[in-house]
Amino acid sequence: MGIIMIALHILDVKGFMGKLLGGSTFDRFLLLEATITTYNTFIIDGHVKKEYYSMEELEESDFAKQVYSYWQTLKPFCFELIKGKKTPLNFKYVFLLAPSNVMRLLQQAQIPISAGDINGLYLNIKYDGTTLSCITGTSLKVFTLDRTLDSVWDNMVKKFLTQHEINFEEQ
Repeated sequence: MGIIMIALHILDVKGFMGKLLGGSTFDRFLLLEATITTYNTFIIDGHVKKEYYSMEELEESDFAKQVYSYWQTLKPFCFELIKGKKTPLNFKYVFLLAPSNVMRLLQQAQIPISAGDINGLYLNIKYDGTTLSCITGTSLKVFTLDRTLDSVWDNMVKKFLTQHEINFEEQ
């Protein structure tokens, strides 16, 4: 079904970027995709390619269960593309709340939706050369008029940003 969202304007771009690329703030989000434009446009598909790994590697890691890579795995590559004296022309990261955290969110908020009915709880981070925004998104596999999950996810993202001392204003 459709995606519902809010947009949050990040007030301190440099501080946010330090947390995104230099800290561990976003490490436990899954990366669906990234697009970074500097001297070229680089596109990263966050899907884990299981055929790349040996059976032993799959057994020893979480890769066998993962559909997407965690941000902490891909962050160094994105940092390499962005670091330097010039700021990127633009970028977009599409993060996804990890399934274990979706389950926790549903339980804590007592939302009567099965995790299997959720396509994803998204956090899009977009930079257009001057403005940085975080845009939430909720996508369900089933139709419902109940917008509780949307509201809970939006509030969770705002609380997450506040806890990590990321100043924003709602657009």
